[in-house]
Amino acid sequence: MGTGPFKFVQWDRGREIVLVANPNYFDGPPKLARVIYRIFPGEQFDVMYDEFHKGHLEDTALPIRDYRRIVAGPGQSYFKRPLISVRFYGINTRVKPLDDPRIRQALAHAIDREVLVEEAFLGRYVVARGILPPGTQGFNPKLAAYAYDRRKARELLTQAGYPGGRGLPPISIWSSVKHEGIVREHDQIRRQLEAVGVQAEFRYLTDWPAFSRALADGRLPVFLYAWYADVPDPDNFLFKLFHSKSLRNFFGYANPVVDGLLVAARGTSDPQRRVDLYRRAEQLILDDAPIIPIFHYTYERLFQPYVRSIEVNGLGDPYIPLRKIWLERRP
Repeated sequence: MGTGPFKFVQWDRGREIVLVANPNYFDGPPKLARVIYRIFPGEQFDVMYDEFHKGHLEDTALPIRDYRRIVAGPGQSYFKRPLISVRFYGINTRVKPLDDPRIRQALAHAIDREVLVEEAFLGRYVVARGILPPGTQGFNPKLAAYAYDRRKARELLTQAGYPGGRGLPPISIWSSVKHEGIVREHDQIRRQLEAVGVQAEFRYLTDWPAFSRALADGRLPVFLYAWYADVPDPDNFLFKLFHSKSLRNFFGYANPVVDGLLVAARGTSDPQRRVDLYRRAEQLILDDAPIIPIFHYTYERLFQPYVRSIEVNGLGDPYIPLRKIWLERRP
């Protein structure tokens, strides 16, 4: 099935996917005879690394446990580069009291992204000031983002009718994953929000199909989510996530001015005009605060030392040309 360098042969749900080399590929057969994707549901990074360390995997994501020691360890190849991605907390603008932009803005000012990245994730990622990641057309290093500012957060809560957070119901924040790093992050956020008078309740729904259904149905007030570009273009972030008619607009966000800018950007072939339109749209979206960007992922991966001809880019694993990879020796 397919016309690429590998052919699909087997899918054992929840365990593995098997591909074999396509000898008739137009650019010549790949170096590897077979590729097996092992499946580890729920970001089981520690389990993946243990399997890698035992020699059962050719590559692995890095665990948070003993991260710095593992990165510096011998007998492996370590790759790191920025990914065209954004990881964020989305806010359902259809749910009271989150329909008030002042509440959303207060939450954004109350969260210290730099502390989260450094303490919860050991400084592995790039702190996000906006939606578009570095390296994307239209990325704006001068973006007016939400600085960590407790005083401003308290002022906004008072303006919204909740001085000191009094009368504000607890905010439910949902995540589809739960591991050591996430729990550390949520402990930090809980304390940061409490400091301005906001009570946060963290809930975990680690069944991804169930989480996705709840998200699409608009049942999650605040949700942890990440978006990876299919192509490195601002449209892939801004239109896909924030146009009022987009199926990926899980925020319930609707701003006719933003819609107009995004449609206009799609309709022009002038690169500079596209940049200007997308930058204006991004700033308006951030002003409305349906999203609290936290960080941009980096591609970090360990490979066994005998894996050769590895090429990585900002789009991550799906775009590694597997047909070029070969093994110096068989494990």
